[in-house]
Amino acid sequence: MERFFGGVIKHRKKILVCFIIMLVIAAICKPFISVNYDINDYLPEDVPSSVALDVMEDEFDGGIPNMRVMIRDISLAEALEYKEKISEVSGVTDVTWLDDSVDITVPLETADSDVVDNYYKDGTALYQITITEDKVLTAVSDIRDIIGDENSMTGSAVNTALATSSTVDEVRKIAIFSILLVFFILFLTTNSFVEPFVVMAGLGLAVMINAGSNLIFGEISFVTNAAGNILQLAVSLDYSVFLIHRFEECKGEQKNPEIAMKDALVKSVSSIMSSGLTTVIGFLALAFMRFKIGPDLGLALAKGVAISLIVVFVFMPGLILLTAPYMDKTRHKVFIPDFRWFGKIVGKIARPMAILFAVMIVPSYLASINNSYYYGASHIFEKGTQMGDDTAAIEEVFGKSDTYVLMVPKGDTATETDMVSDIKKIPLVSGVIAFVEQAGAEVPYEYLDEDTLSKLESENYSRMVISVDADYEGDETFRLIDDIRKTADKYYPDKYYLAGEGVSTYDLMDTVTADMTKVNVAAVVAVFIVLLLTMKSFALPVILVLTIETAIWINLSVTYYAGTPLFYIAYLIISSIQLGATVDYAILLTERYKENRQILNKKDGTVETLRNVTVSILTSGAVLTIVGFLLGKISTHGLLSQLGMLLGRGTVCSLFAVLFILPGFLYLFDRFLIKRKGGINNE
Repeated sequence: MERFFGGVIKHRKKILVCFIIMLVIAAICKPFISVNYDINDYLPEDVPSSVALDVMEDEFDGGIPNMRVMIRDISLAEALEYKEKISEVSGVTDVTWLDDSVDITVPLETADSDVVDNYYKDGTALYQITITEDKVLTAVSDIRDIIGDENSMTGSAVNTALATSSTVDEVRKIAIFSILLVFFILFLTTNSFVEPFVVMAGLGLAVMINAGSNLIFGEISFVTNAAGNILQLAVSLDYSVFLIHRFEECKGEQKNPEIAMKDALVKSVSSIMSSGLTTVIGFLALAFMRFKIGPDLGLALAKGVAISLIVVFVFMPGLILLTAPYMDKTRHKVFIPDFRWFGKIVGKIARPMAILFAVMIVPSYLASINNSYYYGASHIFEKGTQMGDDTAAIEEVFGKSDTYVLMVPKGDTATETDMVSDIKKIPLVSGVIAFVEQAGAEVPYEYLDEDTLSKLESENYSRMVISVDADYEGDETFRLIDDIRKTADKYYPDKYYLAGEGVSTYDLMDTVTADMTKVNVAAVVAVFIVLLLTMKSFALPVILVLTIETAIWINLSVTYYAGTPLFYIAYLIISSIQLGATVDYAILLTERYKENRQILNKKDGTVETLRNVTVSILTSGAVLTIVGFLLGKISTHGLLSQLGMLLGRGTVCSLFAVLFILPGFLYLFDRFLIKRKGGINNE
């Protein structure tokens, strides 16, 4: 490594130029990366609901209603006028209302009251609207202009449109606040006015190169777009800080800055590489998810951390040497006190704290796995947001509602009639629109108008539109979907297709719950193996992984005891991110403890270790905490907000575990962990 670092220092000017060129290329590429805000698009292609959507797209022109619009205080004639206006909006392929099910030219009292109440109640009209994916943003905006803010809209199309428009602005705010707060923290924890700018220059370069290189994916998810850059900034900050602090230490021993830099690189490469590799591995574990938001975020973050490591070891030495004279000239008093006092306090309480922490392992784990969950997008915008309030207003008048589409092989109208009859008997099914319902099994196809026929019949399939009085997800909804699938399978074994928002959420639940064990085990095992290889000890990886995993369980158990449902996707993601991002702190503290134990006894080694690393750990941890809480507070997107709060709280849990608990474990198990040179006192 010395020869490699010698080459990096020797050719530092050429390296600086190369990285600046890469920065320009990345900036050019970034605008060409598209962002997808639809959760259901990330379902595996082979799940039943995804296959059903593909079949429906091939066989029929119209899609599944993805929007509900409620307009108050209108007559039947006005309702028809609104239907016509909405139908003319670009991107709207279908608008279903009362006139599609009953003859509204005759008194409504003569019609089926249940059908009427689904679409028109107390002078209020409810429309089921289908919008094409490529026109969601403009269509939702145009429909809002037609109905006004006093009326309401909800559905997955509105979810996607609001997530797209709001997240862009919110990410910008989060980025600005994060950068300002990072600068503030760096000014407090460094002793030069120039050093924060040096650290942020390297970080900014790595983040921008990674963001531009996401073009290789073509498209990224809204989670990656919103959290990827700031997460990379937060988890990679400590690498540059560690290197600069080592450089300052080496300058005290070696006046030649180039030799001091080479020494700093050699001394810090083990801890930084171990930290970086475990972070990369933690993020790569997300790639084992079948739900494709996991690989999307995991690969982008792993790539980002890898780029940050390259920047630290290749770009930063030249930048630090270039700016070292200016850092020396702008020295200021240290605002953060020496942490020897903190080391003494922790040294006194470390052992009882470690025992208490060990007692918490099992209860926190059990609580963490017994949370209640949201699986889909229906709870992303809760009350207090426009969509949350609109959804509540619609449900207050018309109740919860969703629409499914069932497709079966065409031709056997008698079997279709029997199946539709059974489906209508299923609780929560409020209506079925089918060819055999509209025309009767005995009416020949040629007697139906072409428009009606095209919506219900294709060359190969009969399509039935099933209206249900159910939410988009929940135990009741999932039982309903099971009942419909069992009924369809009874008449058309393995030959039917069922699609809809609730159906996709059901398949999403199946997919992400199956991902849980796979992702968590992959992350833990991979990180353990990296630590085993780098630390050449079996006990140390066990202690480090168990310490951080318990911090994760404590973080997740808070939501259990608070009775707050978790977005399951956030639960999966935070488990890998908290492990990958904060195991760094445990590695840094352990490496310094091993180093100090070569010359100090256990007690003094613990105190000196905490004096050495607390500022660096707190600097990185504070940034990660602040970034998380900013994402949690600023984002109106429920999934992103919850992910941010879990990240902020989880980092605090990890910081507490590393600074207060891990020293106790190292002290208690010292004889099994440390190979001492010479006759250092074991106590």
